[in-house]
Amino acid sequence: MSTATAVRALAARAPELLHERPFRRYWTGHTVSLLGDQVTYLAIPLAAVLILDADAGEMGWLSMAGLLPALLFSIPAGAWADRRGRRRRTMIAADLIRAALLISLPVAYGFGALTLAQLYVVAFGIGSLAVVFDVCDATLFVSLVRPESYVDGNALASGSRAFSFVAGPSAGGLLVQVLTAPFALIADAVSYLVSAAFLSRIAPVEPPAAARGKGQLTAGLRFILRSRTLRAIVASAATVNFFNFVFHTLVVLYAVDELGLNPGVLGLVIGAGAVGSVIGAVFTGRVVRRIGVGPTLVVGALGFPAPLVLVPLAGGPTPLVLAAFFGSEFLSGLGLMFYDIASGSVQAALIPDALRSRVSGAFRTVNYGTRPLGALAAGILGSTIGVRPTLWIATVGGTLCVLWLLPSPVPRLRELPEQEEERTDAPAAVSAQGRPPAPDPARASEAQSGGASR
Repeated sequence: MSTATAVRALAARAPELLHERPFRRYWTGHTVSLLGDQVTYLAIPLAAVLILDADAGEMGWLSMAGLLPALLFSIPAGAWADRRGRRRRTMIAADLIRAALLISLPVAYGFGALTLAQLYVVAFGIGSLAVVFDVCDATLFVSLVRPESYVDGNALASGSRAFSFVAGPSAGGLLVQVLTAPFALIADAVSYLVSAAFLSRIAPVEPPAAARGKGQLTAGLRFILRSRTLRAIVASAATVNFFNFVFHTLVVLYAVDELGLNPGVLGLVIGAGAVGSVIGAVFTGRVVRRIGVGPTLVVGALGFPAPLVLVPLAGGPTPLVLAAFFGSEFLSGLGLMFYDIASGSVQAALIPDALRSRVSGAFRTVNYGTRPLGALAAGILGSTIGVRPTLWIATVGGTLCVLWLLPSPVPRLRELPEQEEERTDAPAAVSAQGRPPAPDPARASEAQSGGASR
């Protein structure tokens, strides 16, 4: 078989959505960007630990600086995005500014001027722009994906993230070891530029800008509170994220200082273990079809946090320590994909287009808003009772997230829910099906000519 024939055969077997050029471009930029993110997630904490000698308290403040914008800005950003429209252009601008912020770190390090204060400022700026990007992306995703393909679309997006878990930490650890942590951040800056380039090459049909009016700022939060399913999902995600960020704020410090692992080995082991996420992304669709979308979400809610208990259990010879890190990452990644793909698909099905950015902003406020609190708690607890006991609290506490789902409608969901099943008092501009009123038939073809997270 010739190479060209093999390539055509492989392309024919690719998921149907990847045969659609706009989605393919969106997904490619998304994938490259996520790889760069994984380098940053490892490089910024390592820059703080290895170059600036940050302690547990300072690591807590650094993590909180990157996460606090989700608590402060998600609701205003969602309302602003729905009112402004032009979400794709906003996302491109966010990518370009984030690239500039990251480049400032190796420049400062090259001049011997890098400080913890600059790391805090850059982390806060990138976190703020991520809020703007993500609330816009929630709407663009459904502009590219048909409702019947929400699970497949979320599986592809989550698969990209899973792949980044495999390749990103390994590449990040090696880049930090070869180039030092600040210069490794150039990789993520480039990934933002790639993301912006691919977004500039698609032309999605976006929902019209929302009309100004009273209650716009809190419309997304009100919609969540009136939906039993969304309330349970948000509460579950907030719980697991709080404890997960207690864990992740201290795990690098624990691995390097208390277990004696070097950055290269740590990145390779975590990256190899993250193949569990790839397997989860590949098979979640089959699991959903076999047991239903709701039970899949419940399984993921327990399967994501529980395996992390292997990390505070780690001890003894280095091979056993590395095996514990590998096992925790593998099993946790598998559960994470079940959780994220099922949860994202249910949300996409239930949320009206006209409210999507505002609901996304409200969701991020509750969900992501717990992350800086978790980071702050990690710094306080790590400094008072020690790093390992804090990791025990984080890993056991994370499993409590499943308790929010059990009494809700989620475990009984076999198929994606219809918006009519959970009617809410949405603004009058939303139809009974949860979408903007149908356009004038005479203008329908014109509207469709003109169409999608990092």
